[in-house]
Amino acid sequence: MPSAEANHTTRAALTRRNTVTLAKWTAAWLVTMALAVFGPRFIWDYAMVGTLSAIALNLVAGFGMIVANIRHLKGLDELQQKIQLEAMGLALGVAVVVGLAYSSLDITNVISFDAEISHLVVIVALTYLAGVLVGQRRYA
Repeated sequence: MPSAEANHTTRAALTRRNTVTLAKWTAAWLVTMALAVFGPRFIWDYAMVGTLSAIALNLVAGFGMIVANIRHLKGLDELQQKIQLEAMGLALGVAVVVGLAYSSLDITNVISFDAEISHLVVIVALTYLAGVLVGQRRYA
């Protein structure tokens, strides 16, 4: 039976490897998102084949990122999984509640600009980050 120290070293190596893999998939998704958004305007002059190809590539990279994220979470210890789950639950709740309120403000013309998904993505990302930081502090 492996010692606790050996098990910790193995878990740390697995976490490091999963984190690097997740970072690579996230970078690929980010680059393909930029390509899908900016490619039509700056590279292929709105050609439909190029645009659809870039979006399909972005979807593939996105699904790769999702799978890498699941593997990363499964490789974490129970405490880190709990922290991540709580942060993700908070981010999901904020996304639904704030997203629908934001959309309602736009639909009813309470705000003078269009509600953009990028604004919601930033709010969700900051909420998730705050949730992880608070969880780390709470349980550390």
